[in-house]
Amino acid sequence: MKPLILRGGQQRGPRFWGVEKHADLQIAAAALNLIVESPWPDCAAQKFIGRMPMDKELFFRRRRAGAASRLAAAICSFSLFLVAPLVAAAPGAAAHLLIYSIDVEGGQSTLLVSPTGSSLLIDTGWPDNNGRDTDRILAAMHDAGITKLDRVLITHFHVDHVGGVPDLVKRVQVGEFLDHGENREDSDITRHDYAAYLKAIEGKPRRIVHPGDKIEVPGLGIVVLTADGNVIHTIPGIKPVPNPYCAPEPKWTLDASENPRSAGILVTYGRFRFLDLGDLTKPKEVELVCPDNPIGHVDLYLTTHHGLDQSNSRAIVDAIHPRVAIMNNGAHKGGSPEAWQTVHSSPGLEDLWMLHTAEDSDAAHNSPEELIANPKGDGDGAYFKVVASQDGSFSVTNSRTGQTKEYPKR
Repeated sequence: MKPLILRGGQQRGPRFWGVEKHADLQIAAAALNLIVESPWPDCAAQKFIGRMPMDKELFFRRRRAGAASRLAAAICSFSLFLVAPLVAAAPGAAAHLLIYSIDVEGGQSTLLVSPTGSSLLIDTGWPDNNGRDTDRILAAMHDAGITKLDRVLITHFHVDHVGGVPDLVKRVQVGEFLDHGENREDSDITRHDYAAYLKAIEGKPRRIVHPGDKIEVPGLGIVVLTADGNVIHTIPGIKPVPNPYCAPEPKWTLDASENPRSAGILVTYGRFRFLDLGDLTKPKEVELVCPDNPIGHVDLYLTTHHGLDQSNSRAIVDAIHPRVAIMNNGAHKGGSPEAWQTVHSSPGLEDLWMLHTAEDSDAAHNSPEELIANPKGDGDGAYFKVVASQDGSFSVTNSRTGQTKEYPKR
């Protein structure tokens, strides 16, 4: 963009402007133009006027300078009022939702950043390890250009999901914590982790979520599908359809752990849809989508429960028809052959990305190396970055290789 060249003068840079008569109108136009189009950052009207030559042949008489200056200042202020929405929207000009699947070595931590810069972190990984998982969350935040977290959703109170909270709150400003309510698991370790969580967030805003609740992240639609063992049956704007994959699904036994209590969400950005159900186990997956599927199809599916066979029932995986799946497994956690095969063979799946090679599995049940963030051992914390557009197109970048695969709109 070029700065305004005023009629009757020659533009020679930010300090030299030729100006005709009626200087007050010229200054008003110039002030407005400087705000919108000038490549120079100092666009305040007074500074602009102060740089103008005071020679009467090039400018206006000194006695009119005060009035013109006040007019230009007013125009500048009004122009800022008009242009402010455009400036505020500038980061969203690319109109992208960012999703980071962060490697926390078999736990979960997923960062969402909307086009407005608003953020939601889903789970925080493990405790200890010299703050490793918070370091990795901070690396993703840095890549996304944010310095604080607006909200943190804890899907359930197992250590690989909630354990990182005490370290996170020491190092990152968090606006609000969301969770499903009281711990329901009768085990010492989970009681300990729940107590540590409550202590860490003491005095900070906390909200209990229920199926049907909305999580406010400007620019996104986020609805809670499951929480505390309850499931949603109707999602606003989506018509439930009969699920043909329910009939052959076995009757699964409900476990008494925190897993079936997981808070799960559906994220919508225009035509793009992302599903994350935490560690929801098969009985609750089936209850969610049978006999009718209220979710419909999704573009991106974070495989449930790190790709363990306790989750990822065919009734849900085949019903949601994911285009792409990301498995947040560790080298020796998750990535079971049965779950991998269920996801890999689901109708319409194009790619299954994995945070790690599942080293306790076999080559036939691991994705090609270019689709794996950390192919050997615990790795160095390589992550996946998803960039989604409102038209439903998106890309996945492997931070280890720097390679990106595009998924055009359909």
